[in-house]
Amino acid sequence: MILESLSLVNYKNFESQDFEFDHKINCFVGFNGVGKTNVLDAIYHLSFGKSYFNPVATQNIKHDEDFFVVDGVFNKHERPEKIIVSLKRGQKKVIKRNGKAYDKFSDHIGFIPLVIISPADRDLIIEGSDTRRKFIDSVISQSNKTYLNHLINYNKVLSQRNALLKYFALNNTFNAQTLEVYNAQLEDLGSEIFKTRREFLETFIPIFKSRYEAISNNNEAINITYKSDLHHSSLQALLEERINKDKALQYTSVGIHKDDLNFEIDSHPIKKFGSQGQQKSFLIALKLAQFDFIKTQSGVTPLLLLDDIFDKLDENRVAQIIGLVDNENFGQLFISDTHAERTENVIKQIHQSYKIFKL
Repeated sequence: MILESLSLVNYKNFESQDFEFDHKINCFVGFNGVGKTNVLDAIYHLSFGKSYFNPVATQNIKHDEDFFVVDGVFNKHERPEKIIVSLKRGQKKVIKRNGKAYDKFSDHIGFIPLVIISPADRDLIIEGSDTRRKFIDSVISQSNKTYLNHLINYNKVLSQRNALLKYFALNNTFNAQTLEVYNAQLEDLGSEIFKTRREFLETFIPIFKSRYEAISNNNEAINITYKSDLHHSSLQALLEERINKDKALQYTSVGIHKDDLNFEIDSHPIKKFGSQGQQKSFLIALKLAQFDFIKTQSGVTPLLLLDDIFDKLDENRVAQIIGLVDNENFGQLFISDTHAERTENVIKQIHQSYKIFKL
């Protein structure tokens, strides 16, 4: 799959900008603040319908403007696919494929498979469990619509159960039967989500370990373990067991929405015991494993976005990573960097066509 062209109107710092891309490697170079990362984020927007860096949709509209439009033309399975994401202040976001708006944004997820590697990924290591759950959910959802629907429905029921717990507290009342309805729904959906996450990690972790080995010069033992209350009990039993706690807290304190991933190096948390270089290699291996998994599952080669790739990595390591594009079956690559000469020196070492955009 190839992104042929991109058009931006009032997107972040761009008033109006058009790009025609090389089918293999595209580099955006320039000083900090000129919008290199914003171009990558616009491409991400076309895949996921949202920004990778800013969850507040209206903050992606250029200052003092009322709307933004991101327009991309892809070539997928030898067919043109035109995707437009637009947002007007005070209105709902619109995602269109070939002129037809999606009724549900979730229908678009996975249509344009994409993986981004960015310094912002460090949040996966340093932030709370929510960030790691979003990662695992994002990887699975790109190729598993059933999982995505289970997840959406689970979160709806969870929200309803939490609202009911608040209602009980405010009105000093309690109805076990009503709560039981939500418990049963959470049990059905949660157990399926848990099962899919567990099966996914059984496939994903060996791919990840193999990727880490390929990009790391060290021999440390790295691992990912899946932390979930459902390893030891059914969700139904856990919800019944925690009812008094949930009533006091006024929200659901147990379930797959509390799952986490432990990132380990030599059996210790990488957050505390990994150097910056080891953490960066860990994250890149994680993302390249995501690339491999999505490609295998969907049969489509994802776009690969490398944002500020020289951050915390030396040129040899970067050349090693970009070299993967040359000797493996990668597709189209988008890179941002502050140094044009440095980027070009690395790109020239591999035998692929490329374009450099100086912003």
